[in-house]
Amino acid sequence: MPMAAAEIEELIRAGIPDARVEITDLAGDGDHYAARVVSPMFKGMPRVRQHQAVYAALGGRMGGVLHALQLTTEAPTTEE
Repeated sequence: MPMAAAEIEELIRAGIPDARVEITDLAGDGDHYAARVVSPMFKGMPRVRQHQAVYAALGGRMGGVLHALQLTTEAPTTEE
């Protein structure tokens, strides 16, 4: 059974409480999503570590109940 976008957002926010999270259903099938996660904790962190932090927040659901997630992570800029 596919994961709901709201559930993905909740999991990421629970694992990275200061994150701003935007979820987009890419195919309209509830199975292929894009996530943009912006968090101050990512400042100075390599992109791979940022993605690992998001995967950790998802608690092992990647590749299982969450089939595909196009992930964009970044630290906030001064304007944000």
